[in-house]
Amino acid sequence: MAKREEILSRALEVFADKGYRKASLREIAESVGLSQAGLLHHFSSKEELFSEVLRKRDEVDTGGAELGDQWADAADGLVRVIRHNAEVPGLVQLYATLSAEASDPEHPGHDYFVERYARIVGGLEQHVRAEQAAGRMTDAVDARQLARLGIAVADGMQVQWMLDPSADMADALTAFWSLVRTAPAP
Repeated sequence: MAKREEILSRALEVFADKGYRKASLREIAESVGLSQAGLLHHFSSKEELFSEVLRKRDEVDTGGAELGDQWADAADGLVRVIRHNAEVPGLVQLYATLSAEASDPEHPGHDYFVERYARIVGGLEQHVRAEQAAGRMTDAVDARQLARLGIAVADGMQVQWMLDPSADMADALTAFWSLVRTAPAP
């Protein structure tokens, strides 16, 4: 494993465990056999390292696909991501911790999470709108609202799963989508 990848992997664990504010570059550097200056050779700042960890997390989470953008069925794609997340608890913890921290506009990850949510909700909204137009999903609820509700169910189930690993995140999200799907139009 290249040193940069090793740093990202360890930083993901530290950020997931401690959150951004309590994580230290020194601890991350020492855990991969570097000085803080050595780590800064690979990443110019804690903020840059954090941003790369977030990108890496999304890449691992989606297998490189852009949610709602490249999947033929974004709703089922979201279920696949959630199912994958159950196999990678560190990523779930990282996301939950950092997205909560990043709700503070002063947090270095704030813009990243705002843009990420906008991108995911927008892609999922397009999918829902197309499904509604085809008669395969209820139009009793606005497409954007359904997209946001789908994300809320996914996020909420991840928190519940961290507290109770017997909670099946993917099954709950599948149940949500089945509630809003209709029989195909004739």
